[in-house]
Amino acid sequence: MTSRAGLLDTAGVVGGVVAPTLAVGVLNRRPRVMALADRLHLDRMALRVLQRLRARHGAGPVLLPVPGRRIAVLLEPDDVARVLDATPSPFSPAAWEKRRALEHFQPHAVLTTPMPQREPRRHYNEVVLEAGHAEHSLAERLRDVVAHEVGQLLGESDRLDWPRFERAWWRIVRRLVLGDQARDDTEVTDALAALRSRGNWAFLLPQAHERRRRFQQRLDEHLERAEPGSLAAVIARTPADDGVDPYGQVPHWLFAFDAAGMVSLRTLALLSVHPEHAATARKEIADGEAGLPFLRACVLDAVRLWPTTPVLLRESTTVTSWRGTTLPSNTLFFTFTPFFHRDRALVPFADRFAPDAWLDGRAGALPALVPFSDGPGRCPGENLVLLVTSTLLAELLRAGDYRLLAPTTLRSRTHAHDRLPATLDNFGLRFARTAQEASPSSP
Repeated sequence: MTSRAGLLDTAGVVGGVVAPTLAVGVLNRRPRVMALADRLHLDRMALRVLQRLRARHGAGPVLLPVPGRRIAVLLEPDDVARVLDATPSPFSPAAWEKRRALEHFQPHAVLTTPMPQREPRRHYNEVVLEAGHAEHSLAERLRDVVAHEVGQLLGESDRLDWPRFERAWWRIVRRLVLGDQARDDTEVTDALAALRSRGNWAFLLPQAHERRRRFQQRLDEHLERAEPGSLAAVIARTPADDGVDPYGQVPHWLFAFDAAGMVSLRTLALLSVHPEHAATARKEIADGEAGLPFLRACVLDAVRLWPTTPVLLRESTTVTSWRGTTLPSNTLFFTFTPFFHRDRALVPFADRFAPDAWLDGRAGALPALVPFSDGPGRCPGENLVLLVTSTLLAELLRAGDYRLLAPTTLRSRTHAHDRLPATLDNFGLRFARTAQEASPSSP
């Protein structure tokens, strides 16, 4: 049955779940706060807050008495599935809070668009990103780009850290999305990062309209070239309905690729401390297995362990009924994904690196494991992101073995068969690379 939280429980959710999530930066991570969250284990504390809430109130949803806003916190996997499956109506992803945040840099993207305008924009994203295909038509070109940039990256040093990785990552992304001429245009992605930082503050900061106009103008110049082998070229040849604004979809793609970079380095960290999984990945690479399914599963599990979208918001467009309680329209349904991904009462492999779960059906049987969301609002770029990240990891693994230098918490917890930390600061990851030992030759 739906219940109402008291002031203490509400303060616990706001102070222990919402505030730390906002402080880290929902749209653009703040490195210093991320490091602090890692040291203080803030995500583990957030899990405990929601576990206590479920113990006191049962299945929920639990309503928070927040002035001016009706918020329903979801605590059961089936409730998450119900909301996501009924997107965009009656549960719209274009919640008021999300619109206020994302409009700082992508006012015409799908996530900020209510019905009926949302449908043609969503369809356009699916067509350009080839959502229904395991491999995008740019796959061969992408492999060449990744191989070149990884070679450049690893040729500089046998040490790998976030700043060096990030430079190479954005070169890959700019070449894929905008074309080779954008490879070294750090201004366009830096301008987007600045706007995303403003978006972290949502309605608390006014929109920087002139700054956004200059960013979009620079972005448009790259897109108008429509370089062969880039998403810009796919846009140029894909018809769009009135009101779609094809160029206006691209800021969200770049934003999403930032999260994919974080996931890539976290996955490398997991493989570096799980040699048995690294060996499986290397065999898959050596065998030339199409699609690299195991590496894709490794990426999916890294997103499960440390979700890059920790909060899923849906706003009801009609009156809804939950376990005998009627909730009015404009209720905000709040899903904290780390709770559903890392609660051991819900997920048997919650705190372990378990890529096999994405291949043997265990993960698919759990409706609230949603690394790329789910239902009609599932990320249309999921397959493209998995293609890029798995290809990148394959190139890195071909080049050698990686020893994780930092953080030591990930190494010590793994080697002690303890649970993996609930927070992993990607900005603090550091590796040492050594040449891979050749297999003994056959007699």
